[in-house]
Amino acid sequence: MQDRRIVSVAAGYSHCLALSLEGEVYSWGSGAYGALGHGGEGARAVPCRIESLSRIEHIAAGTNPTSSAVDEKGHLFAWGRAKFVEEDEDEDGELEVFEGPAGLGYELDAETGYQATPKRVDALSQDRVVCVALGQGVTLAVTDAGAVLSFGSNQQGGLGHGSLESEVLPRRIEALAQTRRRFVAVAAGYCHALALTEMGELYGWGGEEANGHEREELTPQRVAALIGQCVKLVSARDLCSCAVTEKNELFIWGSSSGEGSLGHEGLQHTPKRVAGLSGVEVAAVAIDWEHTLAADADGVVWAFGQRSSLGLCASEEDSAAVPTPTLIPTLRVRVLNSP
Repeated sequence: MQDRRIVSVAAGYSHCLALSLEGEVYSWGSGAYGALGHGGEGARAVPCRIESLSRIEHIAAGTNPTSSAVDEKGHLFAWGRAKFVEEDEDEDGELEVFEGPAGLGYELDAETGYQATPKRVDALSQDRVVCVALGQGVTLAVTDAGAVLSFGSNQQGGLGHGSLESEVLPRRIEALAQTRRRFVAVAAGYCHALALTEMGELYGWGGEEANGHEREELTPQRVAALIGQCVKLVSARDLCSCAVTEKNELFIWGSSSGEGSLGHEGLQHTPKRVAGLSGVEVAAVAIDWEHTLAADADGVVWAFGQRSSLGLCASEEDSAAVPTPTLIPTLRVRVLNSP
């Protein structure tokens, strides 16, 4: 990609996507379940262009693994694993298996386990999609009219439709429509989701760890801890979430791996401001289970969480966490405008 100007990137569980200024999409990493979009399951050690996609304006990668892209006309394309499957033990040690659709937005033949090339989501042919977010088997899409649609597996109410029924096809979230607000951004984690209005109001639902509330919510509810704050950016991943306000302050909540992405141990149900960034005007943020990156308008980057995830280990033995925001002097990023 040396002769291309890359404008955005997206990382899934074991694959990555990159978008060029010309609207080309490149992918690399594990090709399991066709997540790379090249027509098979072969891995790619270097970025390869997905030839069937052009004039793309937005990309997203999920942890299932799935991938999505939105072109200049607002058409949504999706590919990757068709089913979401999770095995877990209950309180009695019995194995529980959850299965559901993976959030591709269309039906596949029962014998087909994945979609190996980008396929248009025809159920949204009457809508113009402007952005999309992928979680663990969940897809959220925002239209130019400000509506939010969700589809995929519905663990802990992550789809926001008021039940635990999964949805193969896109379905508008009625609870958000009833607010008569125009939504401009969404974020999806493991089993929770967030939606942001053009006025900076934040709604959360799904699993209690990171939906911004102290309990599981089957329908979107306003995040009470941020009422009075104008939110301009949101990010979610795994069991954690974060938001940047108009005052350029960073709030984080959820659960992390030890002293990981939250900057402290334990579970934080509701948004809490990151005190270690006082005086820093945060303009961009990305969060994960083990680490968080924040940047100011000049592209200066601060990081905290697991040292190995941040690329700050001088040796294999140097694995201590970075519990408070630490400046990375060798790194600068280009900050994109918020929605």
